[in-house]
Amino acid sequence: MTEQKYEITVGIECHVQLATKTKLFSEVDNDARGKEPNSCVSPVEYALPGMLPRLNHEAINMAVRAGLALNSEINLLSRFDRKHYFYPDSPKGYQITQMYQPIIGAGFVGLPSGKKIRIEHAHLEGDAGKLTHFDHYSLVDLNRADTPLIEIVSMPDIHSARDAHDYCKELWRLMTFSGVCFGDLYNGNMRFDVNISLAEKGSKVLGKRAEIKNLNSFRSVERAIEYEYERQSKMLDAGEVIVQETRGWNDATGKTTSQRSKEEAQDYRYMPEPDLPPIRLTSQQIKKEQENMPLLPADYRATLGVIISQDILEILLDYKALVDKLAELKTEYDIQGIDKKTSKTAILKIANLFASVLLAEENSSLLNDPMPSVKQLIDLNTMISKNELSSTSAKEVFLHFFISEMHFKETRTIAKELNLIQENDLGAVEKIVEEVINNSNNAQAVADFKAGSEKVLGFLVGQVMKASRGKANPSMAQEILRKKLQ
Repeated sequence: MTEQKYEITVGIECHVQLATKTKLFSEVDNDARGKEPNSCVSPVEYALPGMLPRLNHEAINMAVRAGLALNSEINLLSRFDRKHYFYPDSPKGYQITQMYQPIIGAGFVGLPSGKKIRIEHAHLEGDAGKLTHFDHYSLVDLNRADTPLIEIVSMPDIHSARDAHDYCKELWRLMTFSGVCFGDLYNGNMRFDVNISLAEKGSKVLGKRAEIKNLNSFRSVERAIEYEYERQSKMLDAGEVIVQETRGWNDATGKTTSQRSKEEAQDYRYMPEPDLPPIRLTSQQIKKEQENMPLLPADYRATLGVIISQDILEILLDYKALVDKLAELKTEYDIQGIDKKTSKTAILKIANLFASVLLAEENSSLLNDPMPSVKQLIDLNTMISKNELSSTSAKEVFLHFFISEMHFKETRTIAKELNLIQENDLGAVEKIVEEVINNSNNAQAVADFKAGSEKVLGFLVGQVMKASRGKANPSMAQEILRKKLQ
């Protein structure tokens, strides 16, 4: 996307489903993944006459925790409102939300680049049901109805598609690391509504905005913004008027399409929710959630960022279990009093194994398995540093940590069973080298090396490794070859 004549301004509303056991206003199971449609529904969600909501206080605690993760002010007093609209996904004819006094006030999200995106507020509300549209009819599934969620509203601080992508990803990390959301984008645990407007550079007046609804991936957010920039800039260049509207995103075509004109607050006829009392929090409640906050991305950047490059660390931060294990490894080295240089080298090796081996496409399924123990990882580093395992063999042992029958075995035991421990005995390796040198099949390579051809040395080392079935220390083999062939 080339931004020349126009500056793009983006604001994002992120809907975060809270990972409570039950729904916001009833005791129905809140996790409907894999469940039959309309199987996680009570008379409250069906809006049967006389059914009244009862507030789930765990949702309140999670909302507080989310606010703390967003560096936000937590309002001690907040209230619910009714947002009226008529649609098949809402049998009540209204949504219970927080229009005027939300639970989470102003805050900010820090991006890996160092930029800060301000949060206007975040409010607590019950989610709507789900509609599935076909050619001539639609199906209603109320499993999602009244799932507790917070809607995080950003300020219009984003001015590029890439920053929008990074902001959404960081929100996902904050919500999953803090334990308030499962973070399953495919199943709609987090959804993004993106507001986009263009104005001539230098203008203090924002253009009319288009809202792209229900984006469920970081890449879709980025692509939708890029498309909207091109669409709106062409319209402005042609002298056309941008209308305020709601648009949908088609991931297959890579285009947005108009859905309806954008509603304003007055269209929803907001009124105070009469069936729920105000939420009154205490400073002690907020302090308790603060004390129980898990480590967040910024914490890992502060501790691991001095060891691991930013590029690798940002990849690993997409997988909380990996950075948790690295942090645990660092703590153990600190407890053991290992000098910082040694521990840094060891942690970096494991981080690279996570990034290059575990996250490879063919091994990515292993992420669902239990992580290796800290002891296994420390022992693996020890064997590598003692040249007992080659880099290839270390990767093989590392992968076997994730095999169920080997998960609790000692690292050395696994290496022995796989016959991967390197031969470091000088006499033994020297004997193998002599066999390779004296092998007639290698006579030409030996002659070429003696004649000054360095490139054949790699071939001869390979022959030593082959003869030793991969167990000879390659560095030792190379050194012996040089001495023997001088």
